[in-house]
Amino acid sequence: MNAIVNIILAVQMLTALGMIGLILIQHGKGADMGAAFGSGSAGSLFGASGSANFLSRSTAALATVFFVATLALAYFGNQRAPSTGSVLETPAAAVPASSTAPADAAVPASAAEPASGAAQIPTK
Repeated sequence: MNAIVNIILAVQMLTALGMIGLILIQHGKGADMGAAFGSGSAGSLFGASGSANFLSRSTAALATVFFVATLALAYFGNQRAPSTGSVLETPAAAVPASSTAPADAAVPASAAEPASGAAQIPTK
């Protein structure tokens, strides 16, 4: 189960990086106006309008894979064993006494009880 989640996570990361790259390569709608007046970008590798179709379809395919991977990770994330309760209901860990304090020093009674935190929340 853990290997499947790792594979899906890797696919999601790679598609996210691919989408970032494809989105940065694409040109905006205003760039087509410059090609109409002879800016020289009309003779590109994919033709006058071929790059827009290829890049936008590739971005859409990667976005679909990204969202499917996100849904799969959410599904597998909910398959874990349910927790036994709230984090606030768990007892606080005991703090060990510091080694620099003298051994004969008296600890006040108020220091034994926590000043705030989960122990101060009233239970039902």
